[in-house]
Amino acid sequence: MHTPFRRATAPCLTAALVALSLGAALPVLAAAGASAPAGMENRESAFDKWADRFAADWVRLSPQRATVDQYFGGAEQQALDRQLAPITPAQRARYTALAKAGVARLDRFLAGALDATDRVSAETMRWSLANHLAGERFDEHAFVFSQFGGTHIALVNFMTSAHPMRRAADVKSYLARLAQIGERMDQASARARAAAARGMLPPRFILERAQGQVDAFLTPAADKNVLVLSLAERSAALADLTPQARAAAIDQATAIVGKRIVPAYARTKALLAELHPKTGDEAGIARLPDGAAAYSHALASYTGTTLGAAQIHAIGLREVARIEGEMDRHLRQLGFTEGSIDVRMKALDKTFQPAAGVDPRAAILASYVAMVKDAEKRSAALFNLMPRAPVEVRREPALTEGSASAHYSVPAPDGSLPGIFWVPLRGPAFDMIRMRSLAYHEAVPGHHFQLAIQQELGGLPKFRTQRIFGGGSAHSEGWALYTERLAVEQGWYEGDVPGLLGALGSELFRARRLVVDTGLHSKGWTRQQAIDYGIGAAEVERYVVWPGQACAYMLGMLRILELREKARLALGERFTLPAFHDVILKNGSVPMDVLANIIDQWIADQTKPA
Repeated sequence: MHTPFRRATAPCLTAALVALSLGAALPVLAAAGASAPAGMENRESAFDKWADRFAADWVRLSPQRATVDQYFGGAEQQALDRQLAPITPAQRARYTALAKAGVARLDRFLAGALDATDRVSAETMRWSLANHLAGERFDEHAFVFSQFGGTHIALVNFMTSAHPMRRAADVKSYLARLAQIGERMDQASARARAAAARGMLPPRFILERAQGQVDAFLTPAADKNVLVLSLAERSAALADLTPQARAAAIDQATAIVGKRIVPAYARTKALLAELHPKTGDEAGIARLPDGAAAYSHALASYTGTTLGAAQIHAIGLREVARIEGEMDRHLRQLGFTEGSIDVRMKALDKTFQPAAGVDPRAAILASYVAMVKDAEKRSAALFNLMPRAPVEVRREPALTEGSASAHYSVPAPDGSLPGIFWVPLRGPAFDMIRMRSLAYHEAVPGHHFQLAIQQELGGLPKFRTQRIFGGGSAHSEGWALYTERLAVEQGWYEGDVPGLLGALGSELFRARRLVVDTGLHSKGWTRQQAIDYGIGAAEVERYVVWPGQACAYMLGMLRILELREKARLALGERFTLPAFHDVILKNGSVPMDVLANIIDQWIADQTKPA
């Protein structure tokens, strides 16, 4: 999952979480004097106590992450809610130091005796921290001002979507953070300039996307800027904010935007213009210094495997051929017999396009809502665990709609925000026949079941329920794609061949991602080659700036299916889908190898003599 700073689905969080790319504004606090995270369970082992303290120190390195999770309480959380993380080498060094100390301590714990829950926690923490350290040498391969999660949009989306607006004090925190945006943008520009000096430049077409976003931000007058309008809109319903105080806050925000933020964005605009002549059209990361190694690391990180680019490319080709063969049969059933799969699918989709003359977006959103509700009813037979938090469908904000993919953001732990399935509705054509599979993937029973349930779990430490150390994109995206396959297997498309073709088309899309991502970054493919293979331009550009992540979906799903088949064969009549799903959902986000060990232990427990 990641565009705005919403706790997206990919570590990536998400890959990252933009929180980790932004860094942190406060130093790590000494564990002995640190306040405990809000709601921390009373857990007594030496590992538990150390892990809780360590996780809290890690979260303190990102005020944005602390805010999204509301990880702490009282004065400490309030202080973090007023900060934006600096984007500096010193901040990255703090992460490095803490990660190294964590890995060393975890190795000692793992060499000793731990109960099952603690061992999974320790293995997950170690994988995440070691992954962070292994990726340090490739920090500069991530473009600071990419169109998909660059600082220029991450800050805006965090402020307008994730910064809480519950009471008058949150308005003051908003203004405090607003006053830091100009400095953070200048820090990001300094980082981009330093990276460029080492040859780390984005392709020209990526730079131009960022230029367009910066221009869009700079176009309105300060009082019409999205940061001011968001404050005005979101503060209108605050019961403890007087009209006079609200008007004063809006005036102050307008002044900050006009005097400090707009000039910083203008400096970024000048930097991008300066870099533009130095860029080229080559798309893949392999063109950069140490690019091949950077891609190998990205694949390992996002897929949770040791597969090389050539192996992943071959898997993609195999899956593409299999899915296209199945789609061909269904398309012929509907009378679409001429042309490639893509040509026939476009012809089918054209028959479902909304009538001209009326904006269909409201109706499309309403259809998504109905699909999610229907999926909740259908899921009752397949899942014992259901999230308590609701899920809503919302349109992607205007700033990022042009480049965003559909995605999900988790509920706020305090209940102030539901889970949200974000849908870009760019138009003028809309992807109508894939709507059901998209709703299953992003909402129910996909990411909403997986991530909201994890947040609500009892019996796990807070740092696991909040995914402070996760299992990578292969787990989260693999699960979501698995639920798409599950819907097909369970007959949810009975009587709806176009919808079934939409689902198969979605799976084909993920298989093609394996081919395109590895093609771009290991075989010298151009942007146009990737588009010609059947992937839209915006998606191709996402893969360009997020190497390897697109491979997580299909490889993660295939691993879950492999584990399910292993359990089914071992347990025979004792195997049930709800029980298998319980094992995955109750353990939350873990690396794929850890999940395999969990499934093996579950099988062993089920087959023990009575």
